[in-house]
Amino acid sequence: MQETEQIVFVDEAGTPTGEIGPKLASHNANTRRHLAFSCYIFRKSDGNFLVTQRALSKKVWPGVWTNSVCGHPAPGEPIQAAIRRRALQEAGIGNLQNITVVLPEYRYTTPPYNGIIENEFCPVFVALTDDEPAPNADEIESYIWMPWPEYVDMLRRQPDKMSYWAKDQYTQLKNNEAFQDFLNSLAHP
Repeated sequence: MQETEQIVFVDEAGTPTGEIGPKLASHNANTRRHLAFSCYIFRKSDGNFLVTQRALSKKVWPGVWTNSVCGHPAPGEPIQAAIRRRALQEAGIGNLQNITVVLPEYRYTTPPYNGIIENEFCPVFVALTDDEPAPNADEIESYIWMPWPEYVDMLRRQPDKMSYWAKDQYTQLKNNEAFQDFLNSLAHP
C-alpha cells in the first residue's frame, strides 16, 4: 500500500523548500528538517491541561506521555487547520478555540529511537476546549486532565516516561511570556 500522508520540508528558518515527502518513509536515521506542530490543549471550565500517552503501537516513542496533540501540516494546509484536523483525528476533540502560537520558532532534533530521528521545525500552540477526548487507539493509549503544576512535576519526577519534545519544549515554555500570560488568563477569566 502506498503512503498518502505527505510532509513539508523546510530550511533551518522554517521556510518551506518546495519539496515534500511521504511522512513515514521520510522519518529515518537521516530525517530532513520538516514542518510540524505541537499543541497544548487546556479545558476552559477548569484550566486543566490534557496530557496524552502515545499509543503503544506507535513506530517512534510509543507509550511516552506528552503534550495534547502534535502532527504535520499537509502541503498547502494552514497550520491551525492542521491542528484542528489532528485534534479530531488523535483525540476526538472537534471544538478547539483560541488557538494561539506561543513558541513560533521552536525546533528540535531527537536522539535516535529505533534508528529514527525527529528533525522538526515545530511551532508550539495552546488552545482551549470543553470537549472530552474520545481518543483514537492508534494514536493515544491514555490521557489525563491535570493542573499545569502537576504536569511540570510529572516532567521532573518521571523524565524517562515523557517524550523528548515535551521535556525540551518545557525548557522554553517555563520562561515564555506569551505562555505565562495564557496560563494567567486561565486563572482569571
